Amino acid sequence: MRRGRKAEKEHQQRIDHRRKTTISLVEPHRLVIPGASVTAAPIVRFTDVHLDMASDAGMVNILRGITLEVAAGEIAAVVGPSGAGKSSLMMVAGGLERATAGRVEVAGRDLGPLDEDARARLRREHIGIVFQGFHLIPTMTALENVALPLEFGGRRDAFEVAEAALGRVGLAPRLAHYPAQLSGGEQQRVAVARALVGRPRLLLADEPTGNLDGATGKQVMDLLFELARAEGATLILVTHDMALAERCDRIVRIADGLVVDDRRTSGVALAAQ
Repeated sequence: MRRGRKAEKEHQQRIDHRRKTTISLVEPHRLVIPGASVTAAPIVRFTDVHLDMASDAGMVNILRGITLEVAAGEIAAVVGPSGAGKSSLMMVAGGLERATAGRVEVAGRDLGPLDEDARARLRREHIGIVFQGFHLIPTMTALENVALPLEFGGRRDAFEVAEAALGRVGLAPRLAHYPAQLSGGEQQRVAVARALVGRPRLLLADEPTGNLDGATGKQVMDLLFELARAEGATLILVTHDMALAERCDRIVRIADGLVVDDRRTSGVALAAQ
């Protein structure tokens, strides 16, 4: 009997190993090799992208022909002066703003022909977003906020998965707390958990430490870098903090709606600063 149980256990281990191997082959964006260079196909591709928006003074050309690729698994910082178009670029990549001209591809999909419902599905399936202002629903607990995108996707295990996600960001004791009962750092951790709960291929973060003090901001970014690396997710980080940008694989500088510089860094995202 013992021998039979042992054989059964070994058989199950072989099945699990094959399943993991298969997942790695069919989902190469999940395969993370520490220290390896990023050579994967682009998860984001902008081709001559323009964005015009109305203002009191008339139409303003915010993005003026952005051409840019970000590879799967890459961590890229987008920097530049205020009003340069950094946040607008992120909004276009997330399908929250529609490009006026040019082509935007995310996770292999051309966003141009997609209606709002299709864009929402794409975000739910492939994109996680962390905003500077947290954007938590005040009448929902931390657990409910994190579970919400999974519920929209019809996941029956939404609350179990959300609880595990909050545990990963160190908030297991705070599941039933409302945003007003949490510190700024804790609220941003909830936002990080919500962004990552669906295992997105693309993670967008717009000044995620902007409302936090230095020490708390560093803790949040350490966590964000660590989880993005662990998930094999692409991270595009909009920031004014050049020390933070230097922790990324690459720095893209935007000015007047154009890419004016694009360089590799030492890529020390997990190192203490």
